[in-house]
Amino acid sequence: MSYQFLQLEQQGQVAYVWLNRPELHNAFNTTVIEELHACFKQINTRDDIRVVVLAGRGKSFSAGADLNWMKQAGQASSAENEADALKLAQMLDALATLRQPTIARVHGIAFGGGMGLASACDICIASTDAKFATSEVRLGLAPSTISPYVIRAIGARQASRYFLTAERISARDAKQIGLAHEVADAEDLDRKVQEIINALLLGGPQAQAASKQLIQMVSNQTMSNDLLQQTAHHIAQVRQGSEAKEGLSAFLNKQQPAWVSNSNNNN
Repeated sequence: MSYQFLQLEQQGQVAYVWLNRPELHNAFNTTVIEELHACFKQINTRDDIRVVVLAGRGKSFSAGADLNWMKQAGQASSAENEADALKLAQMLDALATLRQPTIARVHGIAFGGGMGLASACDICIASTDAKFATSEVRLGLAPSTISPYVIRAIGARQASRYFLTAERISARDAKQIGLAHEVADAEDLDRKVQEIINALLLGGPQAQAASKQLIQMVSNQTMSNDLLQQTAHHIAQVRQGSEAKEGLSAFLNKQQPAWVSNSNNNN
């Protein structure tokens, strides 16, 4: 299968899924989401693939959603908006439920949906230059569809801070709060990823698939269709609100949104 914004490479028993939209920091649009979903579904059927590495071409892992695409989605009908959001939720679920172990190879920025991708993977290896953020509230949005994976990774207490402040999280802090498992210098990133791959290849593939199911069952984080629908409905409603429209327009026009301007005027 050929892709417009992805590159799928196989090296032995390892599949490397490269986000390949470097000029836009690998930001999502409908095509990227559909291609990722199709790619994960295909990999899930492959017995010759034992490990999946998700990575980004260019300077960044992923900047999350393409804001022009998000703005257009917010102006669509409620039904269209929710269907669009559900595609993102289903893509993340396909990644999180792959039977093969997954590694996020993160460098540069991993914001919004990019942080969601990193959290949906089983293991996250970050370069020292990596920066994470759930940046949605600064755009008048909410991190709805990524929330099950981010909260699973960092816990509700840390999510309370970062969902609300949208602060950038350094690689060091990402490891401290449980988002990144390992941090490596840029020149050592691929060596560290290979180290984890080597460890994974020592395990039985059926046992690893069973272990992934066990983790989901015991941690009570198994994604249901109801939860996918709920998160898609949540972001669809937020995206159509006046605050989201203001935030996205302000960002795209390199202006401060009204709530920041009002806050400055009151100080």
